[in-house]
Formats: sequence, structure tokens, C-alpha cells
Amino acid sequence: MENKVLIQYNHTDPCSFARWTTKECFQFMSARPWQQVMDFYSDVVKDRKPLSALLGKACLSKSNIYNRLESLPPSQDKGGRWARLTFKIVVSYHGGSFDGWQRQPGLNTVQSVVEKSLGKFVDERKAQMLKDKGLPLEGAALVAGRTDKGVTAVHQVCSFYTWRKDAKSQDITDAINSAAPGKLRVISVTEVSRAFHPNFTAKWRRYLYIFPFNDEEDMEQNNQSGENVQNFESKETYHEHKNGCDQCNEANVGNLVINDNEDLETLKPREFTVSRVNQLLQKLEGKLLSYKMFARDTKPSRNEGPPTECFLYHARAKESKLPCSEHEKGRRVMCIELVANRFLRRMVRVLVATSVREAAAGADEDALLKLMDATCRRATAPPAPPDGLCLVDVGYEEFDPQDCLILKE
Repeated sequence: MENKVLIQYNHTDPCSFARWTTKECFQFMSARPWQQVMDFYSDVVKDRKPLSALLGKACLSKSNIYNRLESLPPSQDKGGRWARLTFKIVVSYHGGSFDGWQRQPGLNTVQSVVEKSLGKFVDERKAQMLKDKGLPLEGAALVAGRTDKGVTAVHQVCSFYTWRKDAKSQDITDAINSAAPGKLRVISVTEVSRAFHPNFTAKWRRYLYIFPFNDEEDMEQNNQSGENVQNFESKETYHEHKNGCDQCNEANVGNLVINDNEDLETLKPREFTVSRVNQLLQKLEGKLLSYKMFARDTKPSRNEGPPTECFLYHARAKESKLPCSEHEKGRRVMCIELVANRFLRRMVRVLVATSVREAAAGADEDALLKLMDATCRRATAPPAPPDGLCLVDVGYEEFDPQDCLILKE
């Protein structure tokens, strides 16, 4: 049988070194001090440290995102089914303490904890209906966006409505805060219009990814000119990318994972520069693109349901220092900020891992754009660990380009 060349595995765009395989990407991303990142996020959730401790106060000079909690005018006093009260609830939770947002049987999820706390505010009619069905007395919370297991949220937005006139914002705050102290904290509870929907009303979401470097990694970065963005330790055993891609066919697709007997240090680059990652991400700004190749657990092509196009308002990377007790000067980290009108499932984590892989390979600045035309998701890297990801906030007004954590230079 004649071998068929699979174009999706054959990266023909130029790069200086061979790209990492799926296994190599996973190994490179996993072998990091993620616990220090999780500890920092825990301090942020507990209100012990602000994000400005990582990115500096300058990034919050335009407008304070922590106080910019938008709310719509409260409902007018009406009778019947129009008399319900709708509350906008902004919560902060530690990703490592929960099994994600969405309720799942037998798992400790944020949604299950929040809805159980809201049970005491359910109106009598719904309470009786739940009792007749043999269901526990719990409220129903809508959310701006579900987060996976291990992903932290600083300002996650959800909503809850009830026909009980005696429901108070402070009582809801106290009920949720007492459910999981130190892991889940309410930022604010405000009464809003019944037209408010945390997901459909939102105009943009902001994510931050913290990528920690190991102690032995010694990257050199030129932030001024960006000329030395491919400053790797070149070795004679590095092979050009084209030599490996020409052999991609249906028979050796399984060989994308490197043989355990091969020496990774002598075959592939093990370093990258933050400036190159920043250049790769900037090419995505201001464009409406289909990110189906960067999604996971979502059908690549949809005949029904929402499309795969997303508009990135802001995509930047910056080197910083993570305040931690184990390092006097702080752990060196790369911070990636992404702001878009919407995100697909695991899109942020795949973007982070793929941009790091392309930066290490010395790919062109438009490498991420070229991957949009791939026909198989194996062309992109596997998702980066969820430990570094954080949902910073959700916006319900037009995005302000000056209101960013990583300012444009």
C-alpha cells in the first residue's frame, strides 16, 4: 500500500531547530516548580498578595481592575414572575483546591460548593419542587466561563436569581465565604437587572499564565532590539527541521514521540526567550481567527453551536519575578496575558505551550498564524499544565487597550 503523506504533521515553515515532539513538550512543561506558582495564586485568593506584586503597580495605573466590577441597574419593583431578584456574584478561588468549576458527580467543584451555599436563599416554590424530585436544596448559578481542574480564578463572575424578597447581598456573601475558607472567597455581590447573564453579556475575558523557570535554566534575552531572540546553545547534533519532516507518513506517525534511548539535550533546543514568545503572540492581536487547532475536547468543525472564531484584543508576554519564600530575589517567571472576546476549551494552555515550542525552535514570527491552517490538532503542542493559568477578570464594557496587566511598549 502506498504511503500517504500527512501534511498536518509536516511543518514546512522555516525554523532553526527541530520542533519538540508531543512527549518532549509535555516533559519540558511539566518539569517545573509549579507548586510555587500555586502558592502565589493561593495568597492572591486569600487576599494576602495582589497580582501587582508580580507585575508591578504600573500595570494598574490606568484603572483598577479589582474595583471595576460592573453591574446593571437593579430590577424595578414588579409583581408576578417579574418580581425575582438577580444577583451578580464575583468569586475568587484556588484552582488546586477544586476539581474545576462545573459540577460533576463525586467531585469537589466550585459550582457545587457555591450552589449548596445558595440553597438557603431559594424561594419556597422551587424548594418544594426540589423536595418532590428528591433533589437537595441548592440554588442554580450561571457562570461567565467554566475553568478546568487546577485553574485559578481571581474574579470569576456568576449569577443567581430568586423570588425571595428578603435575600440580601451580605447574607449571600457570608454563606459562600463560610463554605470553603481559604479556598473560595467572595469579592462582591450586587443586585442587577434580570437581563444580566454572566456569559452572554460579557464582552471579553482576561487570562494570565505564569510559566516558572528552573534554577539551572540560564536564558539570555535582549528586550531592546530583539536581535538575539535565538540565542541557544548550538550543538553539532542539532538537526535541521526539514530533515525530519520529509519522512512524515502514515507509517511513522506513531514515531512523533521520541525514543527513550535518544538524548534530548543533544537533539533539541532546551531554551527559549521571552521576547520571541512575545513576538509570536503579538501577531494574533486585532485579528478574528479560527482557533480550532488550538482547542481541545471541542469538535474542530461545527455545523451547529457557536463558531470557533475568536478575537484577541491583547496578547503579550513579559519576564518577571515571582515572590516566593524559597528565593530571596524571587523566582524568574514568564507572564502571558491574553484578552479575547471568548476562548475555546483549553485554548489558552495550548497557545502557551505552542508559542514556547515555536520560540525554542526559532520559528518565524508568524508561526502561530500559519498553524491556523493546519488540518490536525497534533500540529499544535499539548496543553500546558493548568497550574499556571488564572482567570483574572471578565469585562462587560468595551475593552480598553490601556487597561492591561502587561502594557504595550
